[in-house]
Amino acid sequence: MKRLSTVYDCTIIELDKHHSERKGNISVIENDKTIPFEVKRVYYLYDIPGGEERGAHAHKKLQQLIIAASGSFDVILNDGNVKRRFTLNHPYQGLYVKPGIWRDLGEFSSGAVCLVLASEVYDEADYIRDYNDFLNYKNR
Repeated sequence: MKRLSTVYDCTIIELDKHHSERKGNISVIENDKTIPFEVKRVYYLYDIPGGEERGAHAHKKLQQLIIAASGSFDVILNDGNVKRRFTLNHPYQGLYVKPGIWRDLGEFSSGAVCLVLASEVYDEADYIRDYNDFLNYKNR
């Protein structure tokens, strides 16, 4: 039986931050070098009204790097047994989320931008959107 991911397999990845006194900062992300997967899709969430939450799903195969490109927000990861909360508020850090982890995003600051790098193109069949289905998936 294959081992399913736990919240302890998910971690903050420090991205290189290159600084210029006159021109600001730049961080670079490279496939299979900075992050442990090849990026096949990029999307971002923005203009999220105060008090709203996003996420509330898991993926069977998809890996993600979640970055607070601007502002801050919380990501609560849940493996069916343990929950971990991460506050993302630095654009030079990303939260690496492995497959088989339920995620909820909330506590978005005004003007927050959530940038997500994904290992797969969109595939509705990869989503687990019902929490009880997620628990059954984890316990099979």
